[in-house]
Amino acid sequence: MTDQHPAAAPVVSDQVSTALAVPDEVPAGPDRSTLRLALVVGGLVLAVLLGFGLGRMNTDGAATGGPSLAAEHSDPPGIGPHSHGTATGTDQGTPTEPGGLAVSSAGFTLAPLGTEFAAGRPGQLRFQVRDVQRRPVTRFAIVHDKPMHLIVVRRDLTGYQHLHPTMATDGTWSVPLTLAQPGVWRAYADFTVVADNGAQTAMTLGTDLVVPGGYQPRPLPDPATSTTVDGFTVAYQGTPQAGATVPLTFRVDGAGGAAPLERYLGAYGHLVALREGDLGYLHVHPEPELVDGQVKFWLTTPGPGRYRLYLDYQVGADVHTAEFTLIVP
Repeated sequence: MTDQHPAAAPVVSDQVSTALAVPDEVPAGPDRSTLRLALVVGGLVLAVLLGFGLGRMNTDGAATGGPSLAAEHSDPPGIGPHSHGTATGTDQGTPTEPGGLAVSSAGFTLAPLGTEFAAGRPGQLRFQVRDVQRRPVTRFAIVHDKPMHLIVVRRDLTGYQHLHPTMATDGTWSVPLTLAQPGVWRAYADFTVVADNGAQTAMTLGTDLVVPGGYQPRPLPDPATSTTVDGFTVAYQGTPQAGATVPLTFRVDGAGGAAPLERYLGAYGHLVALREGDLGYLHVHPEPELVDGQVKFWLTTPGPGRYRLYLDYQVGADVHTAEFTLIVP
């Protein structure tokens, strides 16, 4: 950078002409040369101070502002296949990291108002989603017909439930909940927050629930691509691979052939995948229409391991759940 210097101040004489002598009774004031010199020096000082201040503003970012941290997310019913729980942008990490592993993320915290339940007894789960100032959040987007999807499962991946709590005006969510067996259960809150400026942030937060008693975990069933539930035979085709997005197609057959599937929560099926061990969470939505009478998903498994798949589907206004064990090498 080229150095810049201010223009030289005019030369001022320090000799006063005797022709301009002032009578003794009149007090002498500053001459014009002195005033000009003072103005020049004052201007230079002011320029330096202004330049320093502007430089500080640009360095601190006050003049230009900073980037927004709000991640937009729009998920109306009928949208194409996609996943919830997988972290994106400001959500929960890398794009291949499952959700539900943390109770806090992106400035939001899942705060249960009680975590202990008696085995087999009807109870009530109540919780809030709080922001970074610990204030309850009250603005949520409607995603697949509901503002809140709650998945509950025991840590051995049994007892799966897909619930939809309701919210009071103070931001407290509540839902009836019965946990059949003793043990530690995992609750996943899957939701989309709406900011004051309309930006939306989708995330999944998780917390543990406790049922006192003797915990006897059940081993996962062997891997299989078909199962029978409530008189329906459900089978899938596809080979998931770690870190890759692959298609999975599910066919539901009744006694007379292909079952007449109905839309449930805006889609022909909902697929939840939980990873054994850390219970990483994926919630996958299918193609908006059936493909050759089958429900088609695109599944990205974040890494190798054993997974439990839960397919929710609806026939005759009743919702059913088919479960599968999947091994990803």
